[in-house]
Amino acid sequence: MTDGGSKVADMAEPDTDDAALSYEQARDELIDVVRRLEAGGVTLEESLALWERGEELAKVCAGRLAGARARLDQALKEEAEAEAGDGGE
Repeated sequence: MTDGGSKVADMAEPDTDDAALSYEQARDELIDVVRRLEAGGVTLEESLALWERGEELAKVCAGRLAGARARLDQALKEEAEAEAGDGGE
């Protein structure tokens, strides 16, 4: 189980590339982390490392969703303003 332990340690280290992850990449890795935690069979330290990695990935996902929501809100606002301008003519 040595490979699994080193894999967990790698996942737990803060990744400077997290900001470069797409929503889908972060979500897929988060799903993997959750599955591994639910399956059990890892040490307490490995579980904590997985949990911490999951928290980081959840932050990435939340940030991407917030950004997407802001873009959608802006597009809807612009559309509403354009329709309001057209309605006055």
